[in-house]
Amino acid sequence: MNRRRGTRITQLQSSRAPSGGWRSLRNKQQCQNQSKTQKNEVEAEDQEKEIKEMAPRASCQTMCPAQELWNRESQNRLHCFEVVPGTESFRKPKGDPLRAVKEYSRPAAGKDVTKPSYLRPPDVLLKTVCYLIDEIAGSTSLHPWTEVYSFVFDRLRSVKQDMIIQRLSGKDCVAILELTVRFHIYASYRLCGEPLRIYDPRINDTHLQEYLNWLFDCYKTGTGPYPNQEEFQTLGLLYNLGSSPATQDVLELPERLRQTPSLKLALAINQAFLEGNHVHLLRLVQKLDFLQTCALHRHLVTCRRHLLLIYSHGYHSRNCRFPLDRLAQLLSLEPSLTAELCQVYGIEVNQHNQVLFSKSAFTEPEQGELNCKLYHSIVSEKQRGLTVKSIIHGCT
Repeated sequence: MNRRRGTRITQLQSSRAPSGGWRSLRNKQQCQNQSKTQKNEVEAEDQEKEIKEMAPRASCQTMCPAQELWNRESQNRLHCFEVVPGTESFRKPKGDPLRAVKEYSRPAAGKDVTKPSYLRPPDVLLKTVCYLIDEIAGSTSLHPWTEVYSFVFDRLRSVKQDMIIQRLSGKDCVAILELTVRFHIYASYRLCGEPLRIYDPRINDTHLQEYLNWLFDCYKTGTGPYPNQEEFQTLGLLYNLGSSPATQDVLELPERLRQTPSLKLALAINQAFLEGNHVHLLRLVQKLDFLQTCALHRHLVTCRRHLLLIYSHGYHSRNCRFPLDRLAQLLSLEPSLTAELCQVYGIEVNQHNQVLFSKSAFTEPEQGELNCKLYHSIVSEKQRGLTVKSIIHGCT
């Protein structure tokens, strides 16, 4: 009896022994993982310090280096926004140190772009961007806005160049990038439909995508907190509607960000776009604020075209008459503009304000025939009371 009991105890002890071993092994692995994580963080901090130490030191405390201002003044290359008021008619207008901004120049052989006196430190760069937004882009007296855009676009490229040379990161970098992204998104709406010789949407898009990617990388690698991350992740998804990488970036965000109202709405709009449910998409667009609608506006032509194409097949019948007012509601347009849009796509609207859909009559408009500016009412209605300055500073 005692022998059997001893055997049972031995078996029980032997059965418990491995679990204790696994616990100690697991604890040991956790400690190793924690030490590795701490080691990686320390290495990352050291690497960041090394990069900052290697980066050139900036010493220029003005928006435009004194040497550049003198050179451009002597060569008569100052922009009209940079000269001293009253000297515009002079043979060589005088440059205003308080208005002149360093222009973008391509790196050239033998040119030292890392010279401290030519580089502006982060606080001066932020001050420069604020000046460009407040006094140039937001001005009500400077016209035309295409010229305003051209000037601000070039000077922002110069800011970006200084940031890259100094390997700028952190909150200063984020603050500059956020203002720049808002400017480019607003410009993509305001200058939509302008002649290519004045405004090229592809160039604006290329630079905007670069700024967005840089900004999102700062969010991922920085320590934060970044109070505007929700806003810009939303703008990025709406601007790149239907894009797999943009969708993936949002889905990989922390749960607390994904569940914010603006990102949930953006994800719902993106889902409707991917499913081809354009009626639902246009209804959801009504809930967006002005800048969010600016980011999405370039997709509106595609959505409305697909909706008309689907209806041309679905309501293709000799005896079918679709009310123009109802179609206008679905397209989020005025009835008169809806009738014009139908005619552009070859869809007939009779004298009784009835739409006669026909799949054989649907045609694609010729280049330049579709003036998208006419169909921006869904965006322009949301701008009431908002100034350019308040929009780009995020005060909406």
